[in-house]
Amino acid sequence: MGKQLFLTLADGTVVSGESFGADTAAEGEVVFVTGMVGYPESFTDPSFAGQILVLTYPLVGNYGVPPKISEAGVEKNFESSKMHIASLVVSEYSEKYSHHAAKESLAAWLKREGIPAITGVDTRALTQKLREFGTILGALDSKKRLDKKFYDPSAENIVDKVDPDKPTFYKRGKKTVAILDCGMKLNILRNFLDRGISVWHLPHNHDLEGIEYDGLFISNGPGDPAQAKGTIETTRKALAGNKPIFGICLGHQILALAAGMKTYKLPYGHRSQNQPVREISTGKCFITSQNHGYASDRKMKNGFEVSYENINDKSVEGLRHKTKPFFSVQFHPEACPGPTDTGFLFDEFISKL
Repeated sequence: MGKQLFLTLADGTVVSGESFGADTAAEGEVVFVTGMVGYPESFTDPSFAGQILVLTYPLVGNYGVPPKISEAGVEKNFESSKMHIASLVVSEYSEKYSHHAAKESLAAWLKREGIPAITGVDTRALTQKLREFGTILGALDSKKRLDKKFYDPSAENIVDKVDPDKPTFYKRGKKTVAILDCGMKLNILRNFLDRGISVWHLPHNHDLEGIEYDGLFISNGPGDPAQAKGTIETTRKALAGNKPIFGICLGHQILALAAGMKTYKLPYGHRSQNQPVREISTGKCFITSQNHGYASDRKMKNGFEVSYENINDKSVEGLRHKTKPFFSVQFHPEACPGPTDTGFLFDEFISKL
């Protein structure tokens, strides 16, 4: 293991542990994640940009890191081309790993990506604090940060840092979906391509004028949705038409804002692979993968209604327009990591094209 590191929170709390990642400092929003597996997918999820992850599962790193493999030009084992987390906090890092597909250790991957990490922290106590007081800003450094002035990813349009630089077209079938990438997990792209759908993969604020498409998809992503003003405006223009629209996670929040609704910050967010949601129209329950810190409120406008709600806290988990083919969900039907209970939503969207 490495040198001693300190995690300083904005309220003055300081915890220490040993470094097992890159020899650098980081700051951002401290959040907890309850998944037992799936750290390669989680760490490469752009929705975690600007965040210090606290993993509640006590043992991390025991199955190593898989190799990079591309299929039809799309990365297979990760959710993007690089890590997006600011830093990592765990209870116990496993120096030895064992998996038939592993190519390197978690520590080696973190160092190569320049991401600091700390082990030996009482993550249960830290999670209890975050559950009681909510998400908090913090810094991971070799010294205690007494200034308590930390980077806040929600204070800027962080989507600008994780979306693609230019449009890319993937030719598959006759139907085409235009994706506004706000920090998209690659398994979303795989879900469309595997179903034989051609895709325009676009920057988050790309003008749709001149783009030939049959349906619009708005992806997941990091930060405060209200900061993504360009995406909101593009979506607002699309709502004036009749082409199908589907949003996931941040895309769900963008759709709500474009339709005139409001969003708010959750106390500590939903970041896990076992969040139960209920479909309002049928009463059916689904177990879902989630990763978000904001939610849309229940005051519906302009023909929308709540389609799903969180069973634990009753927060809105989905929207649907009463007459037009517009809908969104707060959870991740593409999973990775997580359950695939709601994968049918991709088929529902495609059926509307």
